Amino acid sequence: MNGLTAAASDPVGSTVRHDEPAPTYACDFAILRRRFREAAERAGAELSEYVHPLNGPDGETLATDVALLGRRDARKLIVLISGTHGVEGPFGSTCQTAWLGQKHLRRLPGDTAILAIHLINPWGTAWSRRVNEDNVDLNRNFIDWSSSAPVNNGYAGLHDAMAYREWEGPDRIAADEKLAVARKRLGHAGLAAIVEAGQYEFADGMFYGGGGPVWSNRTLNEILKTFAGAARQAIVFDLHTGAGPYG
Repeated sequence: MNGLTAAASDPVGSTVRHDEPAPTYACDFAILRRRFREAAERAGAELSEYVHPLNGPDGETLATDVALLGRRDARKLIVLISGTHGVEGPFGSTCQTAWLGQKHLRRLPGDTAILAIHLINPWGTAWSRRVNEDNVDLNRNFIDWSSSAPVNNGYAGLHDAMAYREWEGPDRIAADEKLAVARKRLGHAGLAAIVEAGQYEFADGMFYGGGGPVWSNRTLNEILKTFAGAARQAIVFDLHTGAGPYG
């Protein structure tokens, strides 16, 4: 038995409490950050911060916080990432904070560490956006930038239907009509396959991948170089919501 399974060995009905109360759900960036850092400190984690160059809607400092439980030279590493899509950050943050409250995590095997990367897209979380400050979808930004970005020829013909300039009026009507024609021709699945594939040509478009590594990409690489360099086995959980079947 090791530290990861110790809590499960207690007899049914045991009065010993291993976990702290789960945090109530919140969406405010400052609250999410404070709760995560407090939970990490209580767990005895090594805390680091990577401050974002922009501020939140109330002028608050934005940052990605990192909590390491265990040794930096651990050969086995569990990585927990929240907020890749900013608007999904509150869910991931709450999961990380609750997980850090599990007291049996403080008895990790010597060769195992846990790295919690909190809100890797802090701007998106603070401003309730899926994308980052550059309208970049981070899932499409982690490509080999030493080569040419992928080309999505299908998206170019749909861009005007996706990125109209006004909510109401002739431009919106024309966009809706164009989208309806495309959906009839391609079907919902065919249309989604083109749009969700990502594109690197239209900076104001849907699922834009950027023109190079953005702040969150560069920061994640810096974090992994600092804390994951010694790992020989790693499991990464990137916490998301809203896709796939329910449950």
